[in-house]
Amino acid sequence: MSDPLPAADTVTDAVNDAATAAATAVATVELELPVAVVGSLSPSRAADFKTCPLLYRFRSIDRLPEKPTRDATRGTVVHAVLEHLYDLPAAERTIAAAQSSVTPSWEQLLTAEPRLAELFAEDSEGAELTAWLSSARQLVANYFELEDPTRLEPESREQFVEVVLDGLRLRGYVDRLDVSPDGDIRVVDYKTGSIPREAFEAKALFQMKFYALVLWRTRRVVPRQLRLIYLADKDTLSYQPDAEELARFENTVQAIWKAIAKASLTGDFRPSPSRLCDWCSHQALCPAKGGTPPPFPADALSNATSERSARGSVVVPEV
Repeated sequence: MSDPLPAADTVTDAVNDAATAAATAVATVELELPVAVVGSLSPSRAADFKTCPLLYRFRSIDRLPEKPTRDATRGTVVHAVLEHLYDLPAAERTIAAAQSSVTPSWEQLLTAEPRLAELFAEDSEGAELTAWLSSARQLVANYFELEDPTRLEPESREQFVEVVLDGLRLRGYVDRLDVSPDGDIRVVDYKTGSIPREAFEAKALFQMKFYALVLWRTRRVVPRQLRLIYLADKDTLSYQPDAEELARFENTVQAIWKAIAKASLTGDFRPSPSRLCDWCSHQALCPAKGGTPPPFPADALSNATSERSARGSVVVPEV
C-alpha cells in the first residue's frame, strides 16, 4: 500500500519556504555582469590617430607590416636591460652589470625576432653592429646619471594595465611603477630619443596621462608624478596630474574612439601630412604621396575593437 499524500497546505508551505530561501540567496549575492566592450585603445594607437588617421588605419585595421629600424630596436634592447636591472639585488645594480647585459638582450631579441638580422645584413665585418651595441651601452650608462637604482625598489616593471570605461578598453604597458610607503604612485617611462621642445611637451605627456587615467580608474588613486626619462639627452620631464584633468582626458580619449568608430564605418581615414611622413613605412600607399591604400576591410571596426598590444614589437615600440 502506497504512502499517503501530504496535505495540500503542507505542500504549499514547503513551496513558499523554498521560494523565500531562493529569493534570500539571490538578494545576498552580488551578480557582476561582464561589461560589453565596443572598442580598444592603447596610447600608441590613440596617438597614431591624432597624428594621422590613415596611419592608424594602416597599423590597426589593415595591420600592414613595418620594417624594423636600428633606432627602434635599440630602444627595445635598452628597455629590456633597464627592466631586468631591477632583478638584481640593490647593491649589484651597477653600470657594469647593466652594460654587460646589452649584448645578451640583443641576442635574445634576435632569437625571438629573426628578421632583425636584416638590420645588419650588409655589415659583413660587424663594425656597424659593434658601434650600435656601444651606443646602447652609452644610453644605459646615461641612465645612472639620472637615477640611482640602488635606492629604488619598483612595485612593478613592464606592467600591463587596462580598464574598461563606458565600453572602451584602455590598455598599455608601463615601464615602471614606483609606490611609496604612503601609497603615492610614480609612473616612469624610459625614452631613448631626445627630450621634446616645450611646444611639444603636451604630445609627449599624452601617453603618460593615458596610463595615469587607467591607474586612477583601477586603483582610485591619482598618480603623484608622471616621469619621462630621456636617456639620450640625460634629462627628465615630470608632471603632476589631478583628478579633474584626468576626467577631461578621459573625455578626450572617448572622443578619439568615437572618431575612429565613425571612420571605420565609412572608411574615411584621411592622411595628415607632416614632417613625420619621412619616417613612415607606408608612404607608397599614401594618397598624400601619390599612392593608393589597399581595399578597405569589411571587418574594419572589428579589427579596431580587437586591437593587438604593441608591446614587445620592434616595429612599433613605445620608446
